[in-house]
Amino acid sequence: MTLTTAPPAPPAPPAPQALASPGRAGMSDRAFRFLSLGCGLLVLVILGFIAVSMTQKAWPALSHDGLRFFTTTRWAPSAEVFGSLPFVYGTVVTAVIALVLAVPLSIGIALFLSDVAPPRLRRPVSSLIDLLAAVPSVVYGLWGVIVLAPWLAGVYDRVGDITSPIPVLSTLFAGPSTGRGLFTAGIILALMVTPIITSITREVFDTVPAMAKEAAYALGSTRWEMIRAAVFPHSSAGMIGAVMLGVGRAMGETIAAALVIGSSPQIAANLFGSGDSMAAVIANEFSEAGGLHRAALIGLGVELFVLTILVNIAARMVIARGRKFA
Repeated sequence: MTLTTAPPAPPAPPAPQALASPGRAGMSDRAFRFLSLGCGLLVLVILGFIAVSMTQKAWPALSHDGLRFFTTTRWAPSAEVFGSLPFVYGTVVTAVIALVLAVPLSIGIALFLSDVAPPRLRRPVSSLIDLLAAVPSVVYGLWGVIVLAPWLAGVYDRVGDITSPIPVLSTLFAGPSTGRGLFTAGIILALMVTPIITSITREVFDTVPAMAKEAAYALGSTRWEMIRAAVFPHSSAGMIGAVMLGVGRAMGETIAAALVIGSSPQIAANLFGSGDSMAAVIANEFSEAGGLHRAALIGLGVELFVLTILVNIAARMVIARGRKFA
């Protein structure tokens, strides 16, 4: 009679390690969610507090002039007449000039650094661009009023002589000029916003997947066709965000614009002529203002605040529309 023995039983699996209790994990998630929500709401509360407090300070001037504060062009503190339209015009015109000059230059530099420049040049050039963003605005303003404006006065005069026979251009570029005006302020603002737009756009371009670029090259695309087909569609939202940051910097710049814009509250088609902006007039007149005059200057700050918010809302709408049709 043959005896058989049963095979040995397999070893028992190791006991699983104790995991964190569901209650503790849920509490951590809820705490993080409430913390994030609180940080987001804090920003809205701060913005609301700024808007309400500044509107209260500006209310005497707003109630004194009513809609005339936003629609008239005369600014005479001695007569207690305050019309903000020339300053809105100067702010918008200088910001548009700055963007027209800065956006193509910034995108070109960003494309050069991300897709064209050899690796040994990318780091030093990128560091130089970032360094330009750290230069104080008063330095740009002093350089503009001491060096750039006197040189541009002769350039403006020559351009005015050349364009004088042309109907529309003779109005836009009329001379003579002192060199301090809307176009000079736009040039200074363009120099100031170029590093910001360039740095952000370059970072956005660097996030484009390498496979998308290689696929475009594999289909026989040139470098420019690859940029149009792969880089720009992927980076459109980031590019618009960078431009909007530049718009905010250009519209809110104070000292540099105040030094070179000419400080003349007027609405004129001549881009070489003097003008004024909301931030510049606040910087120039606030220290000596009082009573209704100070309230009017604070009202300009409220108007600039609202204008900046409207620009950002418009940018978000453009981004959302681009994503919808992408």
